[in-house]
Amino acid sequence: MSHVLTETNRGIATVTLNRPEVRNAFNDEVIAELTAAFRDLGARDDVRCIVLAASGTAFCAGADLNWMKRMAGYTREQNLADAAALAEMLRVIYHCPKPTIVRVQGDAYAGGTGLVAACDVAVAVDTAGFCLSEVKLGLIPATISPYVIRAMGARAAHRYFLTAERFSAAEALRSGFVHEVVAAEALDAKVAEIATALVGAGPAAVRAGKKLVQDVAGHEISPDLIRLTVEGIADIRVSDEGREGIQSFLGKRKPSWLLEN
Repeated sequence: MSHVLTETNRGIATVTLNRPEVRNAFNDEVIAELTAAFRDLGARDDVRCIVLAASGTAFCAGADLNWMKRMAGYTREQNLADAAALAEMLRVIYHCPKPTIVRVQGDAYAGGTGLVAACDVAVAVDTAGFCLSEVKLGLIPATISPYVIRAMGARAAHRYFLTAERFSAAEALRSGFVHEVVAAEALDAKVAEIATALVGAGPAAVRAGKKLVQDVAGHEISPDLIRLTVEGIADIRVSDEGREGIQSFLGKRKPSWLLEN
């Protein structure tokens, strides 16, 4: 039985964690399924954006207890392989060529915060709680750290990595870890609103824009970086999609990439 469900409707793919009985905690099987799902959907021309969701009351509680029991007896080599699989899953989500939205309908703990941080846009219910709980177990949030620190900033990470305090959706919004906090009844509408905006934009431009953020963020404004941005706008202006976008705007018509109703 699959622990990860996928469906596609009018360019919007939804990937759903489906282990509500264990608060959607992940193990090696879930990691493999999530990695495969994002690789497949990222390569499909009919997919314009991907929503990562979860069933039940919690978004993701981090590592599955039975998986943790197995890991307790692993050698260092086995731990390296295990951590590498988790790191690859996060890398595939973060670098997915399609824009991603995470729908956080409940608590996200430990590795679950990594899933939130790896997505482009995060929308959470106002009752959701977040926790980087690893130090309580004598561990560190190493594998998820590149994504979580990018999302919340180093200053907030200093506190929550070290204290393992639970923080609220309001605090997650304040720190920039999530983009929107809404009431439960408004969650689906807000996710749909953002997904609709993504589907309505030029797919090649969205892909290039996502890579642009990753290429520019945190880097010194150097001659090489400036050259990268100059080449980026020049290349997309002469692309088929760039020309179509400008011509449709000037001609006051809809661009060809919009999906038919």
